[in-house]
Amino acid sequence: MDVGVVGCGYWGSKHLRVLQAIPEIGTVVAIDAREERLREAKRSLPGVTCFESLDEVLEDLDGIIVATPPRTHVQIATQAIEAGVGVLVEKPLATTASDAWDLVEAADARGVTLMVGHTFEHNAAVWKLRELLDTNELGRLLYVDSARLNLGLYQTDVNVLWDLAPHDISIFNYLLRAKPTRVQAWGSRHAHPFLEDVAYLRLFYEESGVTANVHVSWLDPCKVRRVTLVGSDKMAVYNDLASEERVRVYDKGVVALSEDDNLQAMPMSYRYGEIRSPYLHFEEPLFVQDQHFAGCLLDHSRPRTSGDAGLAVVEVLECADISLREERPVELAEVSESSSSGLVVAGSR
Repeated sequence: MDVGVVGCGYWGSKHLRVLQAIPEIGTVVAIDAREERLREAKRSLPGVTCFESLDEVLEDLDGIIVATPPRTHVQIATQAIEAGVGVLVEKPLATTASDAWDLVEAADARGVTLMVGHTFEHNAAVWKLRELLDTNELGRLLYVDSARLNLGLYQTDVNVLWDLAPHDISIFNYLLRAKPTRVQAWGSRHAHPFLEDVAYLRLFYEESGVTANVHVSWLDPCKVRRVTLVGSDKMAVYNDLASEERVRVYDKGVVALSEDDNLQAMPMSYRYGEIRSPYLHFEEPLFVQDQHFAGCLLDHSRPRTSGDAGLAVVEVLECADISLREERPVELAEVSESSSSGLVVAGSR
C-alpha cells in the first residue's frame, strides 16, 4: 500500500519515520506546501517521495494521514473520503461536533476507513490501566485525574484544551468505555491575547458515577504527563515521562471509622501497603497506531480509534468551550447530533 502524510511538521515527520518501518506500507509520500519541509523529509528519510499538493498524488494513494493544523482537518479528510481513500486524522478530528459528525457520516456512506490519532489508546501503559479496572484490582473506581503540563508549545489556532486535553479525554473514554454526560471547564489567558493557555476540565460519567479531572497548561515550569486512578482498594499512577516503571500500583487507601469508634480518634484509618510496577511489553504507540491503520486499510476492519471515538472527544471539547464562555456545566446532549446514536468510543486491544 502507498500512504501519504499531509503536513510534514513536528508530528507529520514522526509519521513519515514510522511508516517506513511498517512492512505493509510500500511507498511513503510526504505532502506539504512548504518546500523546506519537503527538503528536510527527503534529507532525513531518503526513501520518501515528495509532493507539494495532495491533488497531485491522491488518486495513487491507499490512505493518508492528516497532520495539519486542526482547522484544516475536515477539508483534507473530506477530499480523501470522496476519493475513496482511507484517512487517519490527528487529534482533534474536527473543530466542531457537527463537522466531526459529517466526517463520520461521509466515511460510513463511502465505506472508507476513518481513524483518529488518539495515540494513547495504542499505548501499553493505558492498556494496563484498563486491565487493572477490568480485573477489579483497584476495587470500586472513585475518581480519575490527569495533568498534562509544560512550558509551551503555544498553538495559533486552538486553545490549550483543544491542543492537549484530547489525549486525556480519549484515555478516560477508553478506560471507562463511555462518554461523559456532563462537562465543566475553567480557563485563563496569560501569555496569549485570546487563547486560554491554562485550563481545568471536569467530566462526569453518569453510568459509572466517576468524575474525571483534567489539568492542562502551556505555562508551567515542569513537564508533567500523569494519569491517576483512585480506587476503593488500590490506586494506580501512569507517568508517561518515566523511562521505567511507567505504571505503579499503590496498595494504599483510607477507611472511615464506624460510629462506635472513639470520636476523639482520627476520622479515617489509613492503609499503607506495597508498591508494585507491572510488566509492560512496550512498543512505540505511534508505530502501533500507524500499523493498525495499515491493517484496517488492508482488511477494511473498523479501527480501534474510529471516527466515532474522535467525534466523542470533539463533543466534549465543544461542551468545554460553551462552559468557558457561559461559566456553567454543559450537558453533552446539548452538542450531540443524536443523544441516542449509540456511538462506540472504546475499542478493544
